[in-house]
This record gives sequence, C-alpha cells and structure tokens, in this order.
Amino acid sequence: MKDTLKSPPPENKTMKKASMISIFITSFFYLCCGCFGYAAFGNDTPGNLLTGFGFFEPYWLIDLQMLALFFIWWEDIRLLIWSIYFHVFYFQIYSQPVFAFVEGWFSRKFPSSGFVNNFHSFKLPLIPTLQINLLRLCFQTVCVASTAAVAMAFPYFNQVLGVLGALNFWPLAIYFPVEMYFVQKKIGAWTRKWIVLRTFSFVCLLVTITGLIGSIEGLISAKLG
Repeated sequence: MKDTLKSPPPENKTMKKASMISIFITSFFYLCCGCFGYAAFGNDTPGNLLTGFGFFEPYWLIDLQMLALFFIWWEDIRLLIWSIYFHVFYFQIYSQPVFAFVEGWFSRKFPSSGFVNNFHSFKLPLIPTLQINLLRLCFQTVCVASTAAVAMAFPYFNQVLGVLGALNFWPLAIYFPVEMYFVQKKIGAWTRKWIVLRTFSFVCLLVTITGLIGSIEGLISAKLG
C-alpha cells in the first residue's frame, strides 16, 4: 500500500498520518460500542450488538438501514470480496508452515512412496497445467474442512474469544511495542516519556488482567449454565 502512494509529501509521512487517523477512528467506535453497550445492557450485553438481542423495532429504523444499504451495496460487495480475500490470505499465512512441516515429515518418513512424493499433471481449459500432489491435496483438504467444522461447532464462542483476546492484548499490543519504542528511540530510564509509557503499560496490564478474569468467569458461567 505504501508503495502505491504518490509523493510529495513523502510516502512514510502520508502512511503515518493515515495510520493515526484509522487507529483513532477505530478506537473511537470500539470504545463507543463497549461503553454504550455496557451502559445500556450491563452484564447482559450480547456479543453482537446488532443482532444479539433481537432488535427489530422500530421498523422505520430498519427501513432506513435498508435504504442506506441500497445506496452503498456496491461498496458492501467490494468489502465482502476484500474480507473473503483477507481471511483466506491470513489463513494461508498461518497454515502453510504447518502444511510444510507435515509434508516434509511424511517425505522423510516415506521417501519411496508415490502418494507422498509424486506430482501429477492436471489440465483444465483456459488455465495452465496444475501440478497436484495427492498427499498435499488430501491433507490440506481435510485440515481446512476440519478447521471450518470445529469453528462452526465451537461452543461459547464469545467467551473463548474474550479469553484469547485478553491473553493477547497486553503482550502483543502494549508491552512489546513499548519496549521496542524504548530501544529504537533510546529512551533513558526515569525520564518523563519513560514514566508515562511505563504507567500506560501498567494500566493496560491491569485492564488485561481484569478482562481475563471476567472472560474466564463468563466461560465458566456459560459452561455451567
């Protein structure tokens, strides 16, 4: 994305400004959803504020929503295509190392197996010839299908998602970026910026611990209920 920007101004400055604006807008809406949702529904706040509590009235508001959707349906289609591409792309990023490890292990374990090591040419009209390995085809198909089945059948999705989010939030989004910033900018200990960032990191740690406790309590309540 950065390489497609025109200069002047420099691409890094434009990208930094765009990132700051997008983070601010995203944070604003997340805070609004979290704070207003909890203020309105308390502990009964649903995982999905749009559909989680059966909101279908007043009907005129739903009609306005449909009218708005009518005007932006082209944009919705574009975003839907992008979302599908995004999820498929990132699934490939995380799954390809697993596929490569398993296929390499089978190749070393069964070096003379044609099912494991041989590639077969497969030609379809209007596209180049495909090289298909039967082990890769079968294993990756089973892996993707089983992952989708587990995701659809997984119970207590919101509660488990809350636990995972609480575990990942502080170390990945706060602690490591702050530590990298200290090293990159060579910020000394007990300076004003060092104290502010350390305080910010500690407060976020407390928020993470509180969120983790609440998520675990919600998971246990959903399990026992």
